[in-house]
Amino acid sequence: ERLLANMTGMASTLAKKRALAAGFGTNSNAVKYLNQDFEELRRQCLTAGKLFSDSTFPAAPESLGFKELGPYSSKTRGVQWKRPSELCSRPEFIVGGATRTDICQGALGDCWLLAAIASLTLNEDVLARVVPSGQGFGNDYAGIFHFQFWQFGEWVDVVIDDRLPTRDGELLFVHSAEGSEFWSALLEKAYAKVNGSYEALSGGSTTEGFEDFTGGIAETYELKQAPPNLFQIIKKALEAGSLLGCSIDITSAAETEAITYQKLVKGHAYSLTGAVEVTYRGRLEKLVRIRNPWGQVEWTGAWSDSSSEWNYVDASERQNVKADDGEFWMSFTEFMKQYSRLEICNLTPDTLSSDSYKRWSVSKFDGAWRRGSTAGGCRNNPYTFWMNPQFVIKLEEEDDDPEDNEVGCSFVVGLIQKNRRRLRKAGEDMHTIGFAIYEVPPQFRGQTEVHLDKNYFLTHAQTARSETFVNLREVSNHFKLPPGEYLIVPSTFEPHKDGDFCLRVFSEKQAETHVTININSLEPPESGVDEQEKVSEGEIDAGFKNLFVRLAGSDNEISATELRTIFNNIVSKRSDIKTDGFSLETCRVMVNLMQDSGNGKLGMAEFASLWKKIQRYLSIYKKNDLDGSGTMSTPEMRMALKEAGFTLTNNIHQVLVARYAEPDMTIDFDNFVACLIRLETMFRVFKNADTEGTGEIELNFYQEKWINRGIF
Repeated sequence: ERLLANMTGMASTLAKKRALAAGFGTNSNAVKYLNQDFEELRRQCLTAGKLFSDSTFPAAPESLGFKELGPYSSKTRGVQWKRPSELCSRPEFIVGGATRTDICQGALGDCWLLAAIASLTLNEDVLARVVPSGQGFGNDYAGIFHFQFWQFGEWVDVVIDDRLPTRDGELLFVHSAEGSEFWSALLEKAYAKVNGSYEALSGGSTTEGFEDFTGGIAETYELKQAPPNLFQIIKKALEAGSLLGCSIDITSAAETEAITYQKLVKGHAYSLTGAVEVTYRGRLEKLVRIRNPWGQVEWTGAWSDSSSEWNYVDASERQNVKADDGEFWMSFTEFMKQYSRLEICNLTPDTLSSDSYKRWSVSKFDGAWRRGSTAGGCRNNPYTFWMNPQFVIKLEEEDDDPEDNEVGCSFVVGLIQKNRRRLRKAGEDMHTIGFAIYEVPPQFRGQTEVHLDKNYFLTHAQTARSETFVNLREVSNHFKLPPGEYLIVPSTFEPHKDGDFCLRVFSEKQAETHVTININSLEPPESGVDEQEKVSEGEIDAGFKNLFVRLAGSDNEISATELRTIFNNIVSKRSDIKTDGFSLETCRVMVNLMQDSGNGKLGMAEFASLWKKIQRYLSIYKKNDLDGSGTMSTPEMRMALKEAGFTLTNNIHQVLVARYAEPDMTIDFDNFVACLIRLETMFRVFKNADTEGTGEIELNFYQEKWINRGIF
């Protein structure tokens, strides 16, 4: 069943690739989240004359949260789910276009998300990708709405009903200053749905929302180390429709949302929504416009609403400054002093540091870290680091018009960990993640079926790396390296952490990229183990013949039951290897692999060949048991499989660990033998079925079930 599951996973991956190639998962043809079709569901409700109720995200406590917003929390006491028509007499979806004042934060710590939504309203085209048209409270109203989000490489269309959490007749979470406008509250609900609950949205980075609303790539600028042309970068980003956010670091938990004497909020996500230069007292003054998602609490220093500086600016240049609506202006110089960080998400991966736009090439990989097989941790773990998934990028062309005469190939690497917010309910959260980049050694360049082992990483330094390992959803960095082939190794900071990830590479010039081991690259031992270990009766010495006669009994053959007794007697007398004994199932597979007669028993030559094979397995086992524990760790197991001649995909390694490893991630001798025997059987069956040597076989349902049961 595990092999079947793995085969199903491979088929699913292939199907997804084909679907993407056909245009599925794009914004114009989004994947229907949970297979819910908005148009069909709305039609059904209109026909039935009833309002939609979404059973997949019910108006119930579990949709609110699990801890702070859990069923027994005081924060959820008195919450009622109500439709907009129960909150006001004439609800509207959007009034006069979506604006930043439509987004006022409620009793949920998702300012990072609301800052991203506020930036979204600056570009109608971008907003229309997230908030599809044709929705409202008119004739087609059926209590159902939908929104689209980018999720780890594909766009998904998310359906919700319009029952919203309220207390005392007021929306509990995001709301519009208008009061009768509901698009922002409904969007927040749809985003809560894909993340599992409202509480899962508490705390985050604005770039996370930026990317999920655009499919773009985000970059972060620490303002203490900002480039000298940052104001131009900001202006250019705003003109391109990019989304910008900024925040002020806190030095302790006590400072969270602390308000400074000039009314700036620490540890809080703001949107940066404008940048202009005005003539002030005969000189140009750079200004930036910032918005607090609360819809109130504004900067009171220079250039704030109604401040005296505006009196010295010509009316034609004077900005529209209003009362306490959460939006304010400040000088760029003051912005650089007061704020700690700027986050910019490019709608398309155009460079921010050049005056001419450049079209980038985009590649995406999906991967997984699994305890015991592909979760090797960072370079601090030299004996497991090599087990991480590995990806190759080939940079062939240098940038056009290199800046500062620095010749090289520019690219951005973004590593995103998937679905971690959904796991908060189970006590999980973001892993600490990062990546390292290495030059591919000359002997492996141009190859796709190579996975560099621990010896390489022990003896070679990294060429580049992510700026830091951090517990955010994404780690993203910009690089410029000479043309060549490079290996990207994404990892969690600590080993043995389970997780799924998406790795994106944006390169200025067309780049060739691939996973180091192709999903179909399962190679049998190069030396042809079967032929090498086959023993003829003439090669068997007299001592072994006498042993066989004694063991085989009257029928002069060894059955699977007899084989089990023989092997268990032998291994029980050894102190250098640990085992809980060979199972009858394993012994049957051994007999099936070695026999020629098909009667389910081994003759003398067949038993001698098996004996030789087991001796080789024992030698490999002992050699790779580096700590002399008598068992094999999963990294040792992977090295042993390689020495035995098996080049396997990460997916297969994950299956083998799940099937043969103990809970403490060790493999004893009988399981090691069982694993190798089954692998050899699998390759023999495949080779026999591939009569034309094409590397592909077709199986009907019954053949697949038979092979599956016989091997795994």
